Amino acid sequence: MVLLLLLLLAIMLYLGVPVALSLFLSACAVLLMLDIPLVVAVQRMSSGVSIFTLLAIPLFILAGELMTQAGIARRLVRVSESTLGAAPGGLGQVTILSSMLFGAVSGSALASASAMGSALGPEMRKRGFDSDYIVNVSTSASITGILIPPSHNMIIYATAAGTGISIGDLFLGGILPGILIGVVLMIVAAIVATRRGYPRGSFPGWRPLARAIVTAFPGLLTAIIILVGILAGVFTPTESAAIACTYTLIIGAFVYGDLDLARIRLAFVNSARTTIMVMFIIATAALFGWVLAVLQAPAQLAELLAPAMTSPLLTLLLIAAMLLVLGTFMDMAPLILITTPIFLPIATAVGMDPVHFGIMLMLALGIGLLTPPVGSVLFVGCAAQGIPIGQALKTIWPFYFALLVALLCIIAIPGLSLWLPAAFA
Repeated sequence: MVLLLLLLLAIMLYLGVPVALSLFLSACAVLLMLDIPLVVAVQRMSSGVSIFTLLAIPLFILAGELMTQAGIARRLVRVSESTLGAAPGGLGQVTILSSMLFGAVSGSALASASAMGSALGPEMRKRGFDSDYIVNVSTSASITGILIPPSHNMIIYATAAGTGISIGDLFLGGILPGILIGVVLMIVAAIVATRRGYPRGSFPGWRPLARAIVTAFPGLLTAIIILVGILAGVFTPTESAAIACTYTLIIGAFVYGDLDLARIRLAFVNSARTTIMVMFIIATAALFGWVLAVLQAPAQLAELLAPAMTSPLLTLLLIAAMLLVLGTFMDMAPLILITTPIFLPIATAVGMDPVHFGIMLMLALGIGLLTPPVGSVLFVGCAAQGIPIGQALKTIWPFYFALLVALLCIIAIPGLSLWLPAAFA
């Protein structure tokens, strides 16, 4: 029955049926075979989204949209260009640092790839950078937004884990791995840019750099307010998301002056569309995960992996490999909800901390956002630069390699994920 469930899901995804509908239909088919009333499906979907913590997700999505419309991305680019424009690869390095900074205020890989591609793409082409390089750098660097807080995907993971994992610990745990990813991508971007002979920029001087930092600081302060507020116990993640929305509205409208009524309306419409999609996926993924639990899929998988569980590192590598493969076929949010109840008990059984596992899960599934046939971030990056995906895939492999190296480091060195949560405990 487990194989049938997965086979039905795979067939519908292959036929192009939307992910949420594929999850729902395959789960309902198995429920009918098990003589379980379909009203149970509605109940499980309802309970899957009736979780207070999930209220933070639409608010964080709205905050990210408001930040994009407020021109925060443009100001972060200025800081990055003043800091790293003279480094090998010039604007390639600027794109990576800008993605890290924008990830710290938006928490969305899709938003980061779209914003950086639109903001830096035209200027990079004007200076002689190839379109495939622009796509490779902007899309791979956008993955840092999944790890560097705040990240709504971490909230989804904490909800799926159901073991009382602190969202504050997850936010802290993602900082060092996010920086590590940025560093390895910068090294690869510099090597590729040097081989292709791309130009460097020039250092504008300390005064322009300070001016750029001062201008961008109100936007960056959003992430600081969220993180410090949660860690200090001043407000919950949901309250922090609401504060982020309010703060961004004030900054964008009255400090930067870029947020007018038309842009605010666009931000609300975009965030509503995204929220509907995400919440429907969460509801159907909750149903699908419940059916897997009824079929005892976690126990069956644990038995399958039992020979490898004598070696904790080998077990974690096998789990990471499965997540990488699954990430190529399905989007991130439903995979978090489906795979967490299956793999987290196995990982904790071999001694892996739930926070450490969450960071590994984020990166492994984040890499899936860059790999076809789903590869939503890669699709967005290619669309922004007007090139086919095949062209980008021919040259993106060094960036895949960098992300895999970072993933191996995160698996092998738990301190990267656990040191900051322990320091602030």
